[in-house]
Amino acid sequence: MEGFFAFIIVALGGASLAGSVRIVNQGNEALVERLGSYNKKLSPGLNFTFPFVDRIAYQETIRERVIDIPPQSCITRDNVSISVDAVVYWRIVDMEKAYYKVQNIQSAMVNLILTQIRSEMGQLELDQTFTARSEINELLLRELDVATDPWGVKVTRVELRDIIPSKAVQESMELQMSAERRKRAAILNSEGDRESAVNSARGKADAQILDAEAQQKSVVMRAEAEQKATILNAQAARQEQVLKAQATAEALQIIAKTLQIDPNAREALQFLMAQNYLDMGSKIGASASSKVMFMDPQSIPATMEGIRSIMTEPHSPT
Repeated sequence: MEGFFAFIIVALGGASLAGSVRIVNQGNEALVERLGSYNKKLSPGLNFTFPFVDRIAYQETIRERVIDIPPQSCITRDNVSISVDAVVYWRIVDMEKAYYKVQNIQSAMVNLILTQIRSEMGQLELDQTFTARSEINELLLRELDVATDPWGVKVTRVELRDIIPSKAVQESMELQMSAERRKRAAILNSEGDRESAVNSARGKADAQILDAEAQQKSVVMRAEAEQKATILNAQAARQEQVLKAQATAEALQIIAKTLQIDPNAREALQFLMAQNYLDMGSKIGASASSKVMFMDPQSIPATMEGIRSIMTEPHSPT
């Protein structure tokens, strides 16, 4: 009988010892209550409690978790019905608050997130919900983090996944986008036509300017060429006159020498001058215009006398 009681005592002691050993996995924490009141928190690893007095009231992970928010119907500020879903990343930072401050932390988090999403969507117009998604995420993150702080929860990230308007709104948006695209296409076509017209007019103006400059240069070059030709012609005429004068002077000198050497050359000279007069008359008579030429026969002897008087002047011996 004594052996039986000893066995019972040993069995109870072994059971008590086994019940006092608590192992908590890495990434988890546990809350211990002693006689119904909170006593301590167990960290990951090997822990000991008093059997029959202490009990594990709550054990949960402290790793980051994800709440998948299903699509919810929201009304924007411009009275458009949209469907919004999201994902929220969070973790427990204070196990005591998460268990004792709120009942069913997961359900409380879901309802709070849905309320905040509807509230934020109701303050925005439809177009803003598409263009300001990053700002909405940041705003929801700040508000949820503040709201869940008394629960010992840290919200690390909020992401809106899909914002889907109602079917009627989608059809209206598609019509609006089609009209907007047609408007942009018409504007681009008109701008292209305007630029084409401007470029064409500019090209014509440039062409006219180039033509005018070319004509101006041509006129200037023609005028310069004519001026040079006139100068050259004048120089040639002057040179011709000089040469004729020199030839005439040389001829007179030859005649004078001839008259000094041969007095009988007077008749030959008169014949030559008479022949020149006749040639001049023939040329004048051959022209198409009507004219009358008077020739004084006495002018030939008078001319000869003038030449003789010139020739009879004393000359230096040659």
